[in-house]
Amino acid sequence: MSKSRKKVTKCSTNNIHCMDNVHTKSSDSTEFAIKASHLHKSFRLPTERAAGLKQAIFNWLKGVKGYTEQKVLDDVSFEIKKGEFVGIVGRNGSGKSTLLKILAQIYYPEQGSVEINGTLVPFIELGVGFNPELTGRENVYLNGALLGFSHKEMDAMYEEIVQFAELEPFMDAKLKNYSSGMQVRLAFSIAIRAKGDILILDEVLAVGDAAFQEKCNKYFSSLKGSKQTVILVTHSMDNVRQFCNRAILIEKGKIATEGNPETVAKAYEGLWD
Repeated sequence: MSKSRKKVTKCSTNNIHCMDNVHTKSSDSTEFAIKASHLHKSFRLPTERAAGLKQAIFNWLKGVKGYTEQKVLDDVSFEIKKGEFVGIVGRNGSGKSTLLKILAQIYYPEQGSVEINGTLVPFIELGVGFNPELTGRENVYLNGALLGFSHKEMDAMYEEIVQFAELEPFMDAKLKNYSSGMQVRLAFSIAIRAKGDILILDEVLAVGDAAFQEKCNKYFSSLKGSKQTVILVTHSMDNVRQFCNRAILIEKGKIATEGNPETVAKAYEGLWD
């Protein structure tokens, strides 16, 4: 399924919401898929709670906030071109998953802006967008609706989704009766068969059995030279070297290095030297 309309989403500084503008793109349209500019994101971590009103007033007078500010992203900027397969790597707590959630509009930056040029399909956390009380079939259409696809568009994709997931006999069973592996297969199949312009994957190759991982590998190999843009967060440098044509290393909320996958993979491996 090809879409002639491209969705350009801009999330900017001090935003409370995103403004979505749908434009018809000509053949000389912008070549970037994602452009992130000077992103900042922090979280407040509680340190102590006041036992009562008296303690709260005492803390306030002393300037004790009761929380510390953890800066997760600090002035992060990059651009991803259409058709690129980009790996984002970094140690646990480096800010890479927060970055993906900003790109997917789950979080919003405190400062900076993100421009998304095209339809975006995120596969970030297992179970997001699923209702365990609905059947597998109903969840396919629910996910499609959440991704912005019409019922008719999902009708056209349904058979491909089910065949890739290899769940034909179970589609009328409730999702709560699926194993975690079956849920992964269904969610991943929806993500890749939904035919979005941009696919975001967070550690998808770290879940599922060996057969599922091999299926993921074959699918990713088939994307080389395609027009789809893929962003993969992973701790596997083998996957970075095998699939990506560019990579970004995030360390302590900043971009430490980016560019050639082999160079970035070595920089990541050097963090423990």
